[in-house]
Amino acid sequence: MTTRLADIAVQAGVSEATVSRVLNGKPGVAATTRQSVLAALDVLGYERPVRLRQRSEGLVGLITPELENPIFPALAQVIGQALTRQGYTPVLATQTPGGSTEDELTEMLVDRGVAGIIYVSGLHADTTADMQRYDRLRAQGVPYVLVDGFSPKVQAPFISPDDRAAMSLAVTHLVSLGHTRIGLALGPKRFVPVQRKIEGFVRTVQDQLGLSAETVESELVQHSLYTLEGGQAATTALIERNCTAVVCASDMMALGAIRAARQLGLDVPKDISVVGFDDSPLIAFTDPPLTTVRKPVPAMGQAAVRTLLEEIGGTPAPHSEFVFMPELVVRGSTASAPGERGRP
Repeated sequence: MTTRLADIAVQAGVSEATVSRVLNGKPGVAATTRQSVLAALDVLGYERPVRLRQRSEGLVGLITPELENPIFPALAQVIGQALTRQGYTPVLATQTPGGSTEDELTEMLVDRGVAGIIYVSGLHADTTADMQRYDRLRAQGVPYVLVDGFSPKVQAPFISPDDRAAMSLAVTHLVSLGHTRIGLALGPKRFVPVQRKIEGFVRTVQDQLGLSAETVESELVQHSLYTLEGGQAATTALIERNCTAVVCASDMMALGAIRAARQLGLDVPKDISVVGFDDSPLIAFTDPPLTTVRKPVPAMGQAAVRTLLEEIGGTPAPHSEFVFMPELVVRGSTASAPGERGRP
């Protein structure tokens, strides 16, 4: 027991006496300190004493797309931790090809009496989808928040990254390196984040390189799938159009872009520069480390939870969109354009 107290105290950065007070449920310990001790218990693999186990305030559903793209588990972890800290139990429901649909997952969660639902990159992001499904959910009295994708037809709070600004950051970085032929690889056009990325990309290329919108969209924008294979296919097409740099709409697509370049005998970044989007976990350790636009996942996840809990508490958020600024993270996959090397 003494050894365990010492281990927990070191991990939590508190005294053994404080750990003892928390484990015995005694008063006089700050909430943040108590949380640190409980987190240390979890990290070290110790089981929490029965008296310290919180009674759940209720279930909250989290519906995400597939989990192969590491940005979705990262966002789910932020949301799950934030819900747990507020006493709620997160229930992760994942869509998979050929598996349950968003509507089926919603029905399952509602049947289990969830207090609310957070949707990540769901049908609300698809401009061809029927948005009345969300009106029906509202009529059932279930609060919800929508992440990644905006629709003026849905009376609910939305949480989004600034996709237009993300493309401006990426293109400006590449232009500063001397690139004048920059391509954009991204998913199907019916999705709101895709449309916004195109808008930001076209506007920035117009402003900084003087190309017409028609030329940019017809020659420099390539639609594909949000997968490694999709990024590879799109980048192959853009390289054939003499692009010396490619901006990708996800880090997974960017990894496919690097693979496409190598299969064509090109070096990244010597012959072609690649920029991703998300800053997914472990992406800094690829070969080369990926330059990417970081999606503000912690801020977005916490805002989604905070907004949902306000709805659950009876103070509905307005029909509005909370937009979070991304950040350019420069690593090793971008360099000067081939024709610019050696110039002062």
